[in-house]
Amino acid sequence: MISLSVNVNKVATVRNSRGGAVPDVLAAVRAIVAAGAPGITVHPRSDERHITRADTREIAALLKAAHPHVEYNIEGDPRPDWMELVRETRPTQATLVPVRPGEVTSEAGFDPEGDSSQVRAAVEQLKPLGIRVSLFVDPEPAPIHWAKQMGADRVELYTEPFARAFAGGALAARESFERYARAAELAHELGLGLNAGHDLDLDNLTLFRQLPHLDEVSIGHALISRALFVGLTHVVHEYLAVLKPAAAG
Repeated sequence: MISLSVNVNKVATVRNSRGGAVPDVLAAVRAIVAAGAPGITVHPRSDERHITRADTREIAALLKAAHPHVEYNIEGDPRPDWMELVRETRPTQATLVPVRPGEVTSEAGFDPEGDSSQVRAAVEQLKPLGIRVSLFVDPEPAPIHWAKQMGADRVELYTEPFARAFAGGALAARESFERYARAAELAHELGLGLNAGHDLDLDNLTLFRQLPHLDEVSIGHALISRALFVGLTHVVHEYLAVLKPAAAG
């Protein structure tokens, strides 16, 4: 079965919009884990506009003490304070993601033609700590080969283009899916594990769950948004159910 890692950034966004401690991010993590999700994701940004460094530490402590079977995935650009936080909390997985000035959310994967020294150094520092390292990339051959050269364990395919194509109709969805399938096969051939994330939801996962070799999807915005209406437990069950048929397929 494809693993579901629930991104709890949006819970922190709501809390931070008012100040204080409501909604409680740790309570959300407990509810998500109790509902059966096998993974939790956070993306602590430098401005702490949603998940904070304190949140990141507290979630790490909670999972290690009470839910050691749950995978913890920390996303972010490999800036010095982020690297220090990851070394301190020792998550299951660190997902390196490029950050562009002024962006609201991630807009693209790493550019393999850019300066790779910081990424390579981060991979070399994190892997000896027993942390699985994934690199956020576009579904194209060049960045997947680059991720292999960087020494990554996995790639996370940036799926917003697929989500847009899916919204455009069946033909566009299928054409986009084939592009991702080719990328998935290449990653597998190179010995890389395969994650995916960004704008995946209950509708487009009905197709995307068929992606070959898919290990994990990271979902936050769509899942937390729906939870406002049906509750976290209900929506986690929905996502687990929509991912389950892939095991038989």
